Amino acid sequence: MNRNIFKYFTILPLVALCLTACTDKLDEVPDNRTEIDNADKVKKLLTSAYPVATPAVICELSGDNYVDDNVVVPATHNDPYEIFHEEAYKWEDINNYSINSDDTPYQVWEAYYSGISVCNHAIAAMEEMSTNPATDPELSHSWGEAHVLRAYLHFILVNVFAEAYKNDAQSAQDKGIPYVTIPEDVVQVDYSTSEFLHNVKETYDLIEKDLLEGLPLIDDSKFTQSQVSAYHFNKNAANAFAARFYLFKRDYDKCIYYATEALGSNPSSMLRKWGSINQNTIDTRLNDYNDATAPCNFLIQSTYSLQDRMLSACRFAINTGTTFTFNDKTWTVPNTLGILINGGGPNWSGYLPAFDGNLFIFGGQEYGAWLFRVYEYFEYTDKIAGIGYVHMLYQPFTAEETLLCRAEARLYQGDRDGAIQDLGFWTASHMVTNPLTLAGIKNKYNRSTANNIYVSELHPAEMGFSNVISDPDDQSVLDCILHFRRIETMFEGQRWFDIKRYGIKIYHHYRGPQEDDIHTDSLTYDDPRRVLQLPNNVVEAGYPANRDRGSIGSSSGGGGYAVSAPTMKPIQLPKE
Repeated sequence: MNRNIFKYFTILPLVALCLTACTDKLDEVPDNRTEIDNADKVKKLLTSAYPVATPAVICELSGDNYVDDNVVVPATHNDPYEIFHEEAYKWEDINNYSINSDDTPYQVWEAYYSGISVCNHAIAAMEEMSTNPATDPELSHSWGEAHVLRAYLHFILVNVFAEAYKNDAQSAQDKGIPYVTIPEDVVQVDYSTSEFLHNVKETYDLIEKDLLEGLPLIDDSKFTQSQVSAYHFNKNAANAFAARFYLFKRDYDKCIYYATEALGSNPSSMLRKWGSINQNTIDTRLNDYNDATAPCNFLIQSTYSLQDRMLSACRFAINTGTTFTFNDKTWTVPNTLGILINGGGPNWSGYLPAFDGNLFIFGGQEYGAWLFRVYEYFEYTDKIAGIGYVHMLYQPFTAEETLLCRAEARLYQGDRDGAIQDLGFWTASHMVTNPLTLAGIKNKYNRSTANNIYVSELHPAEMGFSNVISDPDDQSVLDCILHFRRIETMFEGQRWFDIKRYGIKIYHHYRGPQEDDIHTDSLTYDDPRRVLQLPNNVVEAGYPANRDRGSIGSSSGGGGYAVSAPTMKPIQLPKE
């Protein structure tokens, strides 16, 4: 990780010629960088700390939402959109990508640590401006934003590249990630030393320290007219982050407290208004869904993700399942299309009403379906050549996901009725008119039903849960929560985090584009492959691997973000 972002911010190209005596220049900054020496410059610097990369693709491919169309569609032998997509799906070390490829572990690692570096330089600059930035009226908000953002970036990295948090004792034995809190002021820093490399417990402790330092200082009134608060850690986003952090850490009282701070006294008023989404075109849908003024969108992240193009390649997708025989054993590929989109729920049948008219396919329905929200924005740099940049917007924190965090915490605190009430808010926001009841939940999430695709094999005791839910009614409510979370966060990769923290056993069935045989594999709660391997670029540079490596390939050079404009258009999925 060679980053050397000093406390200077480049804003103009160097064009000035030396027309005066050299002695006139001795007291000037010797290049085109602007020193970060006031509150406005700190705010501008922090804007660049928000990463344009997302782990959504590698996490979705690692999880259980996507199936291999080469398995479920007869006579299909599709290539993956990128070779590393197949490596991720097979839980192999991800090697075959260029250093500028989108959605790779390398892009996530570099983008998130670069954001951390910017936060550290902003914090250092503020410390030079004030003896106590946290109480300085001009700096306190940025001080808070920098600490919350630094905490969040480390939180994503530890959940992607390390074991899930278990408990203090077990997590103290699990290797964490470098937690970096000082600006780089040399060309190379050894981040494998004890100063930076921590176990998972220590990493969570440092995240909590930064989060609690910054959250009380976030002041939404400090965002200028040019700064859209939804693209920054505003108060609701910071509280939502705290709610998720404490859910993962299993401090349920604090999860409930911060979730309620974000949702207010009337959660229904904060949730997405699906009925108001303009369905005229996919662009109008996207604009309404990603509306920065919508109260449900706590935080919006602009990325260079190519997930839409991966789905259009028709290799990995949300799709129906199948049954096949391999090595004299019959296997079933789960119907994720039914689980996530058209299989009904505890108080609705078929599609969620909110999804009506909002589902699309590429190539044909047999290749799966996707919700309009994953469609890309395209920014032309050369319309004649048809090239430019792909943008996709993600919502790392929403009112809906925060509500489901609170529901889970309430269940663990013995408030089953409160959990069901929150789940009812969620279904109502998705335009379900039938009331949600415990009886409906028990009927849908019945573990005694053979091959119930709506429940997962959980291993909470092995994952360090001190409170393991054993009451059958509570188990059904927990299964309902995890199902709703899976629907709410599809395409975002968050299901992978739930798989890790609950030790959910999952299966992948795959067939290469040049193969006839189908391969099967499973991932148990104690499988080391649940930790995504560090980028091979980082390991080959000397940083210790975070799990035993398989065969090491090499990443190709070159590449870049510029791609051709999309030529495929979505086809609306017909209603059943």
